[in-house]
Amino acid sequence: MTDDKTGLLQNLLGKLPETAASKLAQAIEMDRLMDGHELPHDVILRGLRPSLGHASRTLTPLRLFCQPFEDLLDSAPRKTKHKAVIARASVVPVWAWISTILLPDESQAYFRAAKTLILSGKPDDARTQTRSFWARAGSAMRVALDRDQAARLLGTDEIADAREMALLLSEGEEMEKVQARLPKPLPHLAEEILWQLRESYDALIARNPDVAPFVAVVAMNRLQRPWEALRLPMMVSRQTSDALISKTDMGLVGEILFARMDAMKAAIMAARHPVFDPDMLVTQVGGFAELSSAVVKEIEVRRNGEWGRRLLKDRAAIGEVMDGFMDRVAKEFNAALPMHKGSGEFARPANAEKRALALNYAKLVAGTRHFAAAGSFAAKHRTALEEITNHLRRYVEDGIRELKGSSGEKRATIESQLDYGADVAAVLVSAEEGELIRRRLRAAQAAAA
Repeated sequence: MTDDKTGLLQNLLGKLPETAASKLAQAIEMDRLMDGHELPHDVILRGLRPSLGHASRTLTPLRLFCQPFEDLLDSAPRKTKHKAVIARASVVPVWAWISTILLPDESQAYFRAAKTLILSGKPDDARTQTRSFWARAGSAMRVALDRDQAARLLGTDEIADAREMALLLSEGEEMEKVQARLPKPLPHLAEEILWQLRESYDALIARNPDVAPFVAVVAMNRLQRPWEALRLPMMVSRQTSDALISKTDMGLVGEILFARMDAMKAAIMAARHPVFDPDMLVTQVGGFAELSSAVVKEIEVRRNGEWGRRLLKDRAAIGEVMDGFMDRVAKEFNAALPMHKGSGEFARPANAEKRALALNYAKLVAGTRHFAAAGSFAAKHRTALEEITNHLRRYVEDGIRELKGSSGEKRATIESQLDYGADVAAVLVSAEEGELIRRRLRAAQAAAA
């Protein structure tokens, strides 16, 4: 397939509902498992991934092999390797290294046996087959990586990913126990589950201490509220302060959460007037506000602690960016809905670009209403909201009055402006407010007629 056709296909597949995407993914994976060659399996599955969510996937030998570290896999593009985050793109090259160079005979034997059991409807037997291969592969990978025997086949980041894969494969059965205790997505980390995780952590500390910190990472990636995974480091360290937790291996969860906040911050800092995506900005600011506030509440983040200093610095930077956006709101509304009495502004149609930009600002103000305080721009947000709400109300009142005595092109312009005002009100206030303006517009039109 050409790059253009691949892009179009993946764009279409990424928009499918989760149920349809799940059924199609299962059919494609089953076709590949049965050695089908007519379809571009990898292209289709990559396109479906954004739509799959937590949908169940078809069991395959490779998916079984990846189970101990599946919760660390990440599909997002990355610039640098972060600890406990494995690029999904690393799986295929690492498996190719294992199956063709490191353990060719054992890998092929495992793959054939697991595939036969899956197709025979014996998934439990396939899992049993896989468990024995985890330990063998993990041990061989660690020895080979310590001797730098993968440098010719894998990149630097892929080698770092392979080291973490090897660690978790070497304790595959223990990681399987951790996963069984955390069905995803888990809405809340109950006390009972927390103690069970502590049991796994203690067992790994005694047997394979390098793997122990990953218990909290797996929990974090299976929780609807990932910050609750900080409770395990708190339990282990007997501390509720970030100053000590951040200095230990169990502070790994915090570092990952801060890395996520760093990514959100980078997206926010990159936004520029006049070309910005209000939905993206609202999502990133809201995500940062929620996550940073939750971390503060979960543990005692001290101002002089490492995490405390980072949070204060990041909040200040984001607050400055958002203050800048809030400062422009009134100006952009004045441009889209001008109010210069006596100048005949209702006789001129508004510029389409100005309308679009003001509507984007309305989406930004409305979307950040509930977390402006956590984002450190509450004062500017409150001022911007009051100004544009009052401006819109006065503009609608003036427009209704002007409409009653107008005709021809001027009347069409006023109707268009008021209809746009209804769109803004629906975003800024509520759908009911937008409909109220449209009802008043229809009544004014009837009166003018």
